[in-house]
Amino acid sequence: MSEAVLYSFRRCPYAMRARMALRYCAVAVQVVEVSLKAKPTQMLALSPKGTVPVLSVGGQVLDESLAIMHWALAQHDPEDWLLKADPAAQELMAALITENDQAFKEHLNRYKYAERYPQQPMEHYRAEGEVFLRKLEGLLTQRDCLLADHLSLADVALAPFVRQFAHVDREWFATTPYVHLQQWLERFLASPLFVQSMAKTP
Repeated sequence: MSEAVLYSFRRCPYAMRARMALRYCAVAVQVVEVSLKAKPTQMLALSPKGTVPVLSVGGQVLDESLAIMHWALAQHDPEDWLLKADPAAQELMAALITENDQAFKEHLNRYKYAERYPQQPMEHYRAEGEVFLRKLEGLLTQRDCLLADHLSLADVALAPFVRQFAHVDREWFATTPYVHLQQWLERFLASPLFVQSMAKTP
């Protein structure tokens, strides 16, 4: 198989989770950091929609982060991120990722860029996002990770978005009652997987 090439943008949460999955699965990949103001013609030729991440590997093009994560995990999943022996956890994992990528992402965008959505105050959009945070807090009262005693696809798929939500107003997030969620996020951001995936590339 020819070396994989991943077109990425360091701070994009979708690209973050794709990079982490590829690193975890030990896929040899060349990461190309994209300027969103001047997207590479090679990337646009592979995926005309022009969003990151885009993975080109072995003649395949994957331009959705979850598809990239699942492709990587099909190659190698040493710590069972897919929770293969637990159908109930797999079902909950799929539901959490769908809620994150749809409803929570919309609330996050409106909270982060509240000036673009003057119909409601910022606190309104934050409160809408907190519904999902409370759900995650409830799961984390039982264990250190969302669905198992180790990281799963759910943790890695959601953490970059929870990070973004927390960073809109770090002082506020630090005062919330989501103690288990705060600790989960802190551990995640200090993990070698996250730190190495956030290393700057040219």
